[in-house]
Amino acid sequence: MSGLLDAALSNPWGMLDTMLEGPLHPGGTAATAQLLDRAGVGPETRLLDVGCGAGDALSVAQDRGADAIGIDPEPSTDRAVQGDATALPIKSGSVNVLLAECVLCLTDLDAALAEANRVLGDGGRLALSDVVVDGNRPDVPDTVAEALCLTGARGRDRLTDRVEAAGFEIQTVSDHHDDLLEMRDQVTDRIDYEGLLGVMGERGERALEAIETLESATESGDISYVSVVATVRG
Repeated sequence: MSGLLDAALSNPWGMLDTMLEGPLHPGGTAATAQLLDRAGVGPETRLLDVGCGAGDALSVAQDRGADAIGIDPEPSTDRAVQGDATALPIKSGSVNVLLAECVLCLTDLDAALAEANRVLGDGGRLALSDVVVDGNRPDVPDTVAEALCLTGARGRDRLTDRVEAAGFEIQTVSDHHDDLLEMRDQVTDRIDYEGLLGVMGERGERALEAIETLESATESGDISYVSVVATVRG
């Protein structure tokens, strides 16, 4: 049983991929489509999806006629190239929209935003979504925090402040707490946490306490998920 827990913590995204349908972020494909709508993505829009994963968002963008490519440290689609959010292999001013869904909390935020500003042309739009934590990070083991993207998470005000400091003007901010709760429910419906961890002794008890702490923080809204659309400031 402990091997299952170790495997889940070492590859949380792989675990989620086996349990969830579509993109591995709250709201799934519908949330991606709404974010692209707000960013004005349509025919011939030059879109760069940073941290594109399996390419689900690329498909959504291409279906509406956008010229979309992806960047990912480990590309798993032929529509993406290898790269990092803080050092994009893209010419300056060559992109209309940069999309970053649930990835900036995993990297150096200021460096990634500076790169986004560099590759976006005049009137370019940044469309991002990410985990936010208002107040102190829940008291959970570092391995759990890292697996759930809480180590780099920041409050929503700090997130928008950093976006503005990077040379962007905020256009819209949307809260997706309901989508996060729905994603939580999909996972808990498929995993019997108490049954699985209850047979693992003290280590299982600590893991269950961490899950209960996260449940409480998510229910209260201390942990949430937001999306932001911003334009390059002229």
